[in-house]
Amino acid sequence: MSIRDTGITSMLKNDYYEVYDRDDVTTQEDKMRIYRKAFECDFYLASVNAMSEDGVIINVDGNGNRVAAITWGPDRVILVVSLNKVCQDVDAAIKRARSTAAPINMARFDFKTPCQTDGMCHDCKSPDSICNYITIQRMSHPAHRHIVLLTPEPVGY
Repeated sequence: MSIRDTGITSMLKNDYYEVYDRDDVTTQEDKMRIYRKAFECDFYLASVNAMSEDGVIINVDGNGNRVAAITWGPDRVILVVSLNKVCQDVDAAIKRARSTAAPINMARFDFKTPCQTDGMCHDCKSPDSICNYITIQRMSHPAHRHIVLLTPEPVGY
């Protein structure tokens, strides 16, 4: 939730920009439309779950819409990374994404997973799991497609 925590979303919601925000709609059908529209946007804004000190980005996603848009989608992707998400190496970043970010993220939903119960990753195969897609992004291709914004404030989870 780093994007919302920074206030960027509310700043962009004005007469000049058209913002597709899944939180602005209520039905699953409308959310799916917004997920698909993301691929046509000029810019896609997202937060990351973790990043290694050498810049490898780790994301865990339930539906795959976020990691799909980050990986292959709009011409420009802006990724927000707060320093509390930076880990020593890729293994630590994966662990953080699955054992810290995912259980906290699960608290937003009325799902039944082991991590929601005790806050620890169990590598579950629950139908409610939000760890269905795990991406490891080493670089940006094409070059300069991804813009990484580091923020010292501990935003998101």
